[in-house]
Parts: sequence; C-alpha cells; structure tokens
Amino acid sequence: MSYPGYPPSGGYPAFPGYPPTGQESVYPPAGQYSYPAVPGGYPPAGGGTYPAAPPSAGYQGAAGYPAPGGYPTPGGYPGAPQAGGMPPYPGAPTGPGFGVPPAGPGFGGYPQPPAQSYAGGGPAQIPVGYAGGQAPSPMPGPPAAMVQCTQGTIQAAPNFDAGRDAEILRKAMKGFGTDEQAIINVVANRSNDQRQKIKAAFKTMYGKDLIKDLKSELSGNVEELILALFMPRTYYDAWSLRHAMKGAGTQERVLIEILCTRTNQEIREIVNCYKSEFGRDIEQDIRADTSGHFERLLISMCQGNRDENQTVDYQKAQEDAQRLYQAGEGKLGTDESCFNMVLASRSFPQLKATVEAYSRIANRDLLSSIDREFSGNVERGLKTILQCALNRPAFFAERLYYSMKGAGTDDSTLIRIIVTRSEIDLVQIKQMFAQMYQKTLATMIASDTSGDYRRLLLAIVGQ
Repeated sequence: MSYPGYPPSGGYPAFPGYPPTGQESVYPPAGQYSYPAVPGGYPPAGGGTYPAAPPSAGYQGAAGYPAPGGYPTPGGYPGAPQAGGMPPYPGAPTGPGFGVPPAGPGFGGYPQPPAQSYAGGGPAQIPVGYAGGQAPSPMPGPPAAMVQCTQGTIQAAPNFDAGRDAEILRKAMKGFGTDEQAIINVVANRSNDQRQKIKAAFKTMYGKDLIKDLKSELSGNVEELILALFMPRTYYDAWSLRHAMKGAGTQERVLIEILCTRTNQEIREIVNCYKSEFGRDIEQDIRADTSGHFERLLISMCQGNRDENQTVDYQKAQEDAQRLYQAGEGKLGTDESCFNMVLASRSFPQLKATVEAYSRIANRDLLSSIDREFSGNVERGLKTILQCALNRPAFFAERLYYSMKGAGTDDSTLIRIIVTRSEIDLVQIKQMFAQMYQKTLATMIASDTSGDYRRLLLAIVGQ
C-alpha cells in the first residue's frame, strides 16, 4: 500500500541529513549490554557463577546488566524464569505457575501484554507440577477475560474537528514568532490517524503543506519529534529502517528494535511501504549492509511469518528447549541455524514456554546461554526476540533508560520509541520503567531534555 504524498514534496527531509547532524542513533553506548550479572541472577542453584561475558559479546557491557544500581528486579530480566523454578516477575505473588494471572488487575498491578492485540504477548500457562521431561499435551492459552490489554497514552480525541485543528496550527505559525504551545496542545492529544486528517485539511483550507510550514517554524529535536508524529505509523518504521541503512555505516540497533519486535502484519506493511516509498527492496538493502548470522536473522524477520497461534504446545516447548540446549551449551561450538529457526518462527507465548522448559533442562536461563554462545548484533537480535516474548514493555523501558543514561541523550531512539509506542503500550512501558529503575519515565525525561522538546515529550508520556 502506498502512502500518497509521502514524503511530501519539500516535506520530509531527504537522506542524508536527517536526523540533524550529531543526533544519529548511537543507542546504547558501546559496551553496555552484558546480561544479567545482578545478584540472584543466573546461574542460580548448582554453585558458582559463570564468568561475565567479554565486552565484545555483551549486550550492555562487562559491568553487568544494566550498569550497577540500574536494575532493581532480582533474578534478571522481568518475566525470565529462575532455572528450575518460577519467574521473578516484578511484584508477582507465588502462584499456580508461570504466567497465570492472579485475581486482580495483573502482576503487581502490571498487565501482561495481550494475547491478541499485540504480537502474541499473552502469558503462557504452565500447569502445576510440570517437570522436565513430563510435558503435558498441548493446552489452550488463558481465556480472553484473563488476559490484560495494553494501552497507549494517546487516544483518539473525542469531538475531533480536523478543520478546527488546522486553523489552530495555521494561527500558531502565522506572523512573527511561533506559538509552540498551541502546536503541542494539538499534536500531543490527537491520534496518528487524526493527525493525517489535520494534514489533509490544512492543505485543502490553505493550499499549503503543513509539514513544510512546520519545518520552517521549528528546529532541532522538537522538529524531529513533530515530524515523526505526523508520519503515518508504517511509513515512520520504513523511514527509520531506510535511514538506518543509508550512507556510511549501519545503525544495527534500529534494525533490531523494529524488525524483531513488530507483528507479522506490521512487518509485511513495512516491507511493502519500503518498496513503494523508496523504490527499494528491503531484503537487498539488509544483505548489502549486514552479513553472516545477523543478516540471516533479519531476513527471517522480514518474512513476517512468525506463528501467531496463541495456543501453547508444551511438548513442542520441551523439544525446542532440548534442541536449543544441544545446539549450544550441550556441544562444542554453536549451531546458529537452530537458534534462528526456533526464535524466528515460534509464537511469543510458545517462546515463553520454551524459555521456562530450557531453564529446567540447562539449569540456566536461555538469555544467559545466548550470552555465552553468541556475540555482537546477532546476540542482540536473538535476545530482543526473547525479551519481547517474556515482557515487551520491559524491553522498551530498558531502551528508553539507556537512551538517556549517562552523558548526552540518544534523542533519535528516545523519539522513535515514544512515538511508535504512544498508541500501543506506553502506559505499560511507563509502569515497567518505574519498577525497573525506581524513578518515573517523566522524571528522567524532564531531567534530560529542555524547552518545547521536553514539553511535547511530557505531554505525550503524561505523568
């Protein structure tokens, strides 16, 4: 499907040159992802700890995951099981099994990703007494009533009037100076679909391109943020991928963040949009910019063929866990194609059950095994898939944290995640951020940004 008028003539910036120089994504800083080296993490029972992964193989650095004082959750990644036991999910009471929601609003008030509305993030139920080698026959997933839905911070505005909003924006940009607050009040409180209607109404009413006018009135990070908000969602993902592979160097973490976290339908729409808007084949661009096992993983992701059946087959989870163990920890060397096959094709609830089964077979977490068996970008990609299967909001919370941690801010990553998750699960991301880092997302944004840029980000995120 083509997006008529995208990029609009003279509108969205041509490559290269956008984002503004010095704002390219460098997230996370090199050598910061080693996973997990927190007290109570893997390996648990069995005595001793294994050595930290070398910096070259880490996912955030040999100092541990994340940097000391960063990750309060005992046991490592939220939703990851203890070897041979139940997962240390934040605030989870002891209960009947892995992923079974207790009575009430969810784990410690935090809803799981939904089973249907976003990429099969629903909980996998492990029956009581399920032990290694004694997998029961396949069972259906939890009933719909038990699955909590995710929620964006931006909802479609009631009583929406595209012409009235276009008039407000025109008045905010007319004459000497710009009323940035009026622009913020509109764009932060309209859904993406409503923003597309405002853009069309503006051109109809004034014979001018809204994006060109906004670009002439704005600059820097607030310009990048507002332009991102006015891009159709699929186009923004396709645009981000194109920018990540355009020119010298490749922003591999952007490729991972988008291709390893989206639903089948989203990926297929992105691939089609990439072709129609940029006249290029995304697979060819990936092959030209990446290599080896990382290239194969991204090509697998581009197919948009992950199983999205919500029913968990526990026998298959046991078999996959055994297969992964024998392809990695259980042999000299690593059979990378086996990891690619399982992680690229199984549904997210199925992968969650596989992680649980693996912890019993190997007496260590699958994420830790990937740390030991892989390095570099393919390691990051495989771990991103598993992190999304276990707890997608926690993955994005972590990305946001490291975009702002330390000296400087990775504004492109901050903008991209806030914009792309604002209508999907930013409410849950905020909740996980507070649990993981014991400060609110809004507090960290307020201390790391300034001016209209800060005001707009906070208007989207909310308190």
